[in-house]
Amino acid sequence: MKSHVIVGRGAAASRTALLLAEDGERVRMISRTGGGPEHPLVDKVAADATDTDRLTELTEGADTLFTTAAPPYHRWPEQFPVLSASLLGAARRTGAAYVMLGNLYAYGPVSEPIRPDFPLSATGPKGRARARIWEEAAASGVKVTEVRAAQFYGADAFSVFSLMVQRHVLEGRLALVPQELDVPHSYSAIGDTARTLVAASRNEQAYGRAWHVPTSTLSVRELAGRLAGLAGAPEPRMEELTERDLTMLAFTDPFWAEMHEVLTEPGRPFVVDFSETEKVLGVSATPVDDVLGEVVSR
Repeated sequence: MKSHVIVGRGAAASRTALLLAEDGERVRMISRTGGGPEHPLVDKVAADATDTDRLTELTEGADTLFTTAAPPYHRWPEQFPVLSASLLGAARRTGAAYVMLGNLYAYGPVSEPIRPDFPLSATGPKGRARARIWEEAAASGVKVTEVRAAQFYGADAFSVFSLMVQRHVLEGRLALVPQELDVPHSYSAIGDTARTLVAASRNEQAYGRAWHVPTSTLSVRELAGRLAGLAGAPEPRMEELTERDLTMLAFTDPFWAEMHEVLTEPGRPFVVDFSETEKVLGVSATPVDDVLGEVVSR
């Protein structure tokens, strides 16, 4: 029986664990709180993943080490190098294949659909932190791949859309959004993210390079409208947060100060090319209404 270790306990980690467990494979989930889904083949352990010795002990004998974990958003430049070094160290010591969940920040500003072979040209601190994590892993000699997701949406997602749009739409309230309302933007469903992680882990062609989670591309206003229609909610009321709004909000929570780096250039679509994921890994994007239907049914 194959066995795996997943560092993280969020939606992507939990969905990945259940996919593996439902295929009869053992999973050990590691997080500071020891959280995760209930399943007889899922073992939940409370541990600090930055403790390389402890992480190595918990990973020994596993076929694959997955990571979906991330430090607090405003602490990425300081804390991500420590976490990633520990994960990479555990993979190197144990010989486990290493599958990383990343995002698209490392590419920096783009003017065309983003392919996984694009240079990692980000200059901001969060983008450079993500780029260095991959660059160090790829040069380490460890068997490694990275699955890069766009903004999450769907049931249990934690993202700008889920926090600032989804709840407000379902409750008929005004949504204030740090994103242009009518410019196309790619979104990744949590379920598709998990399926891509699992598919990449099982395909020898996946290692040594990055892959994009399949996405659906539409404006945030269109996505909110689809959600409202499925839920029988009123037509969404939405306004865009300005740079000044974000600056003022930064005095209340450091999260808001970090948004400036990841805002797209005005009027420029943010579109992901995931054609290689479909062709090689066999994963396609779930229809938007199916993803949002899970939200409505909760």
